[in-house]
Amino acid sequence: MPRESLEQRRQRAGRIYAGLRQLYPDAHCELNHRNAWELLVATILSAQCTDVRVNMVTPGLFQRYPDAASMARATPADIEPLIASVGLFRSKAKSLHATATALVANFQGQVPRRMEDLITLAGVGRKTANVVLGNAFGINVGVVVDTHVQRLAGRLALTKAATPETIEVELMKLFPADQWCMLSHLLIWHGRRMCMARKPACAACPVAQDCPSAAHSAR
Repeated sequence: MPRESLEQRRQRAGRIYAGLRQLYPDAHCELNHRNAWELLVATILSAQCTDVRVNMVTPGLFQRYPDAASMARATPADIEPLIASVGLFRSKAKSLHATATALVANFQGQVPRRMEDLITLAGVGRKTANVVLGNAFGINVGVVVDTHVQRLAGRLALTKAATPETIEVELMKLFPADQWCMLSHLLIWHGRRMCMARKPACAACPVAQDCPSAAHSAR
């Protein structure tokens, strides 16, 4: 792809967004949740684990611990059996208990709505905070950069950055703030359904004309 100005890349990014939005009109967070507490817990559990696996364990976990106060009264050892099929379950049980305890002690048992507060919680980094803010509260502070978003951002030549932190900053320059949460969903859905790591379906991709990787694979 010829060298682009920032404005040209923004225009291409807009076409990509529109194409993916049309392809996935129902794109959403695939971690099952009913409120901010459940989404926070599910997102902590999702680290190095599939959404499908997390969704298998959370119904029982939420039935036992429907809020931060009930989990804070438990112990990590109480939580472990309910999430034992999730990777790193012992460390995640400790993080969940510590987070619940902090919510009760510092936030009246409620999930806070500020990035700076969320990242003080155990097991919560910027990516998890972005998931909660965007999906539970409709607050766009940043872009969730998981492995799919990282791969597609590079494949679509939206950024040459290599770290999630820098990729997030670059994507925020290209898309309006009110698109940031949905952008993550669109890239994740596309990465899972069409733009797979090993065999991307470029011939069927609606944004292939704006993807230098698709043009390369067609040669």
